Amino acid sequence: MTPMTHTMLKGSNVPVDAVAVRAVLRWTPGTGVPDVDASALLLGTSGCVRSDEDFVFYNQPRHPSGLVRRLPKRSVAEGLTDTIEADLGALDASVDQVVIAASTDGDAFQQVPDLRILLFDAAFADGEPLAVFDVRPETGEETAIICGELYRRGEGWKFRAVGQGYPTGLIGLATAFGISVDDSEAGDAAEEPAGAAQGPVQPSAAQPPATPAHAASDPAAATHGASAPGPDSQATVLHRQPAYGYPPPVAPPAVPPVPAPQPAANAQPAYGYPQGAGAPPAYGYPQPAAAAAHAPDPHFVLPPQGPQFIRS
Repeated sequence: MTPMTHTMLKGSNVPVDAVAVRAVLRWTPGTGVPDVDASALLLGTSGCVRSDEDFVFYNQPRHPSGLVRRLPKRSVAEGLTDTIEADLGALDASVDQVVIAASTDGDAFQQVPDLRILLFDAAFADGEPLAVFDVRPETGEETAIICGELYRRGEGWKFRAVGQGYPTGLIGLATAFGISVDDSEAGDAAEEPAGAAQGPVQPSAAQPPATPAHAASDPAAATHGASAPGPDSQATVLHRQPAYGYPPPVAPPAVPPVPAPQPAANAQPAYGYPQGAGAPPAYGYPQPAAAAAHAPDPHFVLPPQGPQFIRS
């Protein structure tokens, strides 16, 4: 009895009634169409590979157990094919899933027409496929796609149509499942182009923000600008910028004024001349006495004038 072919939608699954299967990737070649490679990852219950040997691809086309292998590419009437074959019934119980993926040599899958995965029973060389899933990239930028996965369900296996893409190629897909990739290869894959856009440059704190051109014509804006604090209003020390490249003259330190000396109460007049009350001598010359000092004495009597004769 010929099994019925299931045409699958993304996310759907079907039981696999076969001990061994062939997962065939098929696409239409042409000018500008990149080459496509099939690969398989044997995953444990944790969702990751148990070791790097669980990665079957063009550089490691056969699993050490011999139960999962990559077959040579073929050219058929419908296009090119690349095939993964797996003996599901003989796999170790620690293998919970077999992921079937496709990758290109660098170009995106939007340039690969008619990509599909066909699942066959390996016991029938020319039989009809058990399931067919047309793989469509979600963004068009993917360079690696998980086409489908074989997974345990109870005592048997099922196949799920996945169609999940990776823009980081086969390296990105492999590392997502725990494969150790050589640092040089990972660095080349993760390196940004030289012209990649950088983040916005933040203005320096030392540079004041530019004043909008319309602020000068807006009186309200000018008033606000005059009352707004400058960029250094919170600074402890305000620095004046030199004019035309020359440093401004350094102001001499402020000298407190010297108070005028006050004469002592019993101070003698300078040069024997009376001094004005509380006034220091000007350049060493005596100052005019107060008017009260020259007032006439009402008891003053002139002495006799001329020689005095005393009678004997």
